[in-house]
Amino acid sequence: METESEPYVRLASLRQLHQVMADMNTARSLADTLQTVADGAVSALGYELACVNLVRPDGDLVIAAFSGNSAAEALITGRVGSRDSWDRRLGMGEQWGDLVFIPHTEGWVLDDDDVPQWYTDGPAPRFEDEWHPSDRLFAPMYTPGPQGGGSSGELLGVISVDRPRNGRHPGAWGREALQMYAFQAAIAISNARLRSNMQRALVRLEREQQALRASEESFRQAFEYAPSGMAIAEMGGDQHGRILRTNDALCRLLGRPASAMRRYSFSDLVHPEDIGTLLRTSAEGGRAELRLGRRDGSYVWVSLRNSVVADAADGPRFLLTHVEDIEDRKRRELQLAHRASHDSLTGLPNSAELRSRLSARLCHRPSHAGALESLDAAYGHPAFDAPPGHGFDFAQNVEAFDGYDHHVHTVAPEDGHDDGTKGLAVLFCDLDGFKSINDRFGHNAGDAVLIEVARRLTRGVRDGDTVARLGGDEFVILADGLGKADAQDLAVRLRNEIIQPIRAEDRAVRVGASFGIGWAHCGMTADEVLKSADERMYVEKRSRPKQHRRAG
Repeated sequence: METESEPYVRLASLRQLHQVMADMNTARSLADTLQTVADGAVSALGYELACVNLVRPDGDLVIAAFSGNSAAEALITGRVGSRDSWDRRLGMGEQWGDLVFIPHTEGWVLDDDDVPQWYTDGPAPRFEDEWHPSDRLFAPMYTPGPQGGGSSGELLGVISVDRPRNGRHPGAWGREALQMYAFQAAIAISNARLRSNMQRALVRLEREQQALRASEESFRQAFEYAPSGMAIAEMGGDQHGRILRTNDALCRLLGRPASAMRRYSFSDLVHPEDIGTLLRTSAEGGRAELRLGRRDGSYVWVSLRNSVVADAADGPRFLLTHVEDIEDRKRRELQLAHRASHDSLTGLPNSAELRSRLSARLCHRPSHAGALESLDAAYGHPAFDAPPGHGFDFAQNVEAFDGYDHHVHTVAPEDGHDDGTKGLAVLFCDLDGFKSINDRFGHNAGDAVLIEVARRLTRGVRDGDTVARLGGDEFVILADGLGKADAQDLAVRLRNEIIQPIRAEDRAVRVGASFGIGWAHCGMTADEVLKSADERMYVEKRSRPKQHRRAG
């Protein structure tokens, strides 16, 4: 590069500089770019040594590339100078535009700082513009600013050069060439860093995508080959709950092909009694036990566990459902519950279940008289005598007593005549002559009689009526919606059924039956209702001649 009087610049020098800049911008990596910058300062700008000091993330500057002397390169490449020392250097000396020139007359104060340095020895200068071995010339590189100015951005690094080959300080063109070179080098280094960051980002993205694909494949295999049922359903929108995908285990459990399953939602498959449970589980996630319909029309008990698959931007998107077959466990639970509430011999509801069903129909409401007495005591005066506007509205509040909790009160027909009232009849049945069968033929015969009597009683009542074994040879029938005549007719029909011969232990035996009819109404307890029917049964038993209590 011509630097003396610089009347003109050789075209070959411009071509050489252009080629170096092109090489900087086509280097494949940041390391290649940095080395190209250092080499270009030597080959195109005509300096004997060039060094690229790059700003690290912590602010200090590291020697990232060196050119012109292999010994010096091996010695100082990778060494670090503090940011404070570099700020001191860039703030002293002579400012040649963006360049900083520190003459040997000032630079001696920098000999002992922590910035690694190397310069070419030589004789003292003989002319005013001759280069001294201790002269220093720095070309700061700044990140390109918004307007493209060289020093408008942050400090990216510093190119330091030593001794032009012609031995003289660079003239105006040489200075401008170095300044432009530093500007272009900053662009090339910034671009190289961007490329490097982009490459790392692409590598990281590819790894993440590979991990995602591996995760999706793991999920697919776990979903498809899970031993229990799995399904994915939509959440929200018009298609909420529609099944999108099922695995083989769920298809086998419900006996439906995967193509058919996609036409349904779980609400289409669930038992009508369990739809509320399903809706709560679908909305909130969690676990529920319910029944799902098979293709053959039967239902299977399952444990349904839902997980909401959410999207960070759009909120809940899918419902992942795990379906486990619990039919065997539910069957065992139902069997245990049945054993606890039913008689083991006859299969009828036992005494505890009878009292539970009876109590469920009764409420312990206060009587009207009791309510009135309580209010008289509370107000301190008879409610009927209260002044208008201050008294207790008896009819209104009695209605409130009668209608609380939406309970339909159980009433009973009046004694003495059939007024047409329908009530809950309680028929207490005691077998006549049963003890003699046990004594004569043994308990096996007695058990056979009890089983057959239970069957005949069950056959003789309506669907919805309750036939229970209270204990021993005592049975109770709960029949709702009967008048007095209806209850008496029912007792006669059941007695006629019971007295028919019964086959037990290869012989025909007969037992009679005594019935007492009681009526349940709110305000009574279950034991009071049963005691009333029991007492009426004994009245009926004593009223019949002994020889007529058993027909044979």
